[in-house]
Amino acid sequence: MSSRPSESESDSVTPSQSTRIAVQTRFDSKASSVAASTSSMPNTPSVPEIPAKYKSPLANDRFAASSINEKDETASSTGTLTPPTPGPHGGIKLTRIHEILFVATVAMAHFMVQCAIGIALAPIDIIARDLRTRNPGEQSWFISSYALTVGTFILIAGRAGDILGHKRIFIFGYIYLGFWSALAGFAVYPRSQIFFDICRSQQGVGSALLLPNALALLGRSYPPGPRKNIIFSIFGASAPFGATIGNISGSVFGQLLWWPWGFWSYAITAFGLAIFSLVIIPKPLAALPPHRPSFDWTGSILGVLSLVLINIAFNNGPLYGWDQPHVYFLLIIGAIILGGFLYVELRATNPLLPRSAFNSTTSFILSCLALGWGAFGVWVFYTFRFLEIVRRQTPLLVSAEFVPVIVAAVIASGVTGYMLSHTPVSFVNLCAMIGFFLGIVLVGTMPIEQTYWGQTFFGILVMPIGMDMSFPASTVILSNSMPGEHQGLAAALVTTVINYSVSITLGIAALVEVNVLKPGPGPPHNSIDEIAKGMHSAYLVGISFGAAAVVLAGVFFVRTFMKEGWKVMAH
Repeated sequence: MSSRPSESESDSVTPSQSTRIAVQTRFDSKASSVAASTSSMPNTPSVPEIPAKYKSPLANDRFAASSINEKDETASSTGTLTPPTPGPHGGIKLTRIHEILFVATVAMAHFMVQCAIGIALAPIDIIARDLRTRNPGEQSWFISSYALTVGTFILIAGRAGDILGHKRIFIFGYIYLGFWSALAGFAVYPRSQIFFDICRSQQGVGSALLLPNALALLGRSYPPGPRKNIIFSIFGASAPFGATIGNISGSVFGQLLWWPWGFWSYAITAFGLAIFSLVIIPKPLAALPPHRPSFDWTGSILGVLSLVLINIAFNNGPLYGWDQPHVYFLLIIGAIILGGFLYVELRATNPLLPRSAFNSTTSFILSCLALGWGAFGVWVFYTFRFLEIVRRQTPLLVSAEFVPVIVAAVIASGVTGYMLSHTPVSFVNLCAMIGFFLGIVLVGTMPIEQTYWGQTFFGILVMPIGMDMSFPASTVILSNSMPGEHQGLAAALVTTVINYSVSITLGIAALVEVNVLKPGPGPPHNSIDEIAKGMHSAYLVGISFGAAAVVLAGVFFVRTFMKEGWKVMAH
């Protein structure tokens, strides 16, 4: 980290140093206006500068003009010679092998985040049996608890990276994720579903620490251009691979070996990646920013408490019933705290959610995301359960049936890139919501006795359209609608809404399923037909959310088309 010269030394600045300082000052003022647009972090401050020996040859002249040779050093107040800090996002210079290892290490964060879902989802019935969990509402917590904390802590983790350094938080995220993954495996001994859910929620915190800081590391390492686009495409493509490998590994350990080893092997991988990150990630990315932002402690605490309490209420409703005081009291208290959070954010100096970043476009897009990804949450959770319980397929077979997601996701990503440069981004967003709707309809209406190559196969092929189109489309729309100083907030908001909506929608779907299967007069509801009826009722929640997303996206597209015409936005 560069240190500033003391007052006594500032009087002895040479003319050549003055020229360099003037050039640097002019560059910094210009670079700060575009820094947020190339970072995925909310309210990204001026980031640590990168020494000249790391400067990328791909950087353009204005970055090269501000880079300073290693021999041009300024003396700190302690007498230590340290290189001054060039502008942000100037790129780093690495050997080819070092660059490959660096990108792979950072992209593995996205892989691990998605893999954590699969290792619990694929063997969910095996885990539930060992933890003595029968209620569908309790089983939904295996996934909801993880998604809840990922969505809740994204913004806070991003700000922590801004203050403490992205490399530090990134490595700590791997360690934290590995520690709680190991503990999750030990839940088999006390057979405690609550302990397992707590471990899963802390896994989500670890993933939240990884995601925004991984994006920030890549954003700081490459200047804008085709190379940076390719790197971010690699980062995005790691998600479907992670989900598929998570499903397969969870199935192998759960079905053929012992499911705790799925979590223990995952923990070992996370610890290994932490060590690898410490060695591979370039040292300049560990430097602290010279002007670190303040942390909104009050807003962060109130925001986390409100989101957690509201989500717990929705997911505990199916377990205990909404007539229980401890369920609806949690919802009421969470709503009150949420109001306090909004009040604080309107008056905070450095709020997590600046008021100037929100407008009608933001409301439309975030609502579409919440509805569309809520449908996805129902799709992925209940399709696994339907195939394993109703059709009596093994976890390993079901995981194999989901492998086409990888191919579909790669194709959808390519089509999305083409559409973003040839069609209005609001149209791409509409296509994404249609993909969510068609995917949930195909699997939500499939009968008990049907070949995989019927609705199941096509439902698995169609859903990636919604997944891979919605994230870039919504990020572009939010980025274009927000002020320049809030560009980094776009991706953070998108990630938060995606994960939180998955968690809370699963609670709503489980509530419907449990009430359909509620014991009443007549024989017990434990036949395959009755179980399928309960799942189809849960699917209806996802179908309703998907339909609402299409309607909302259609309204937004028509509104945008009437205002701007068939306009391809610059992004």
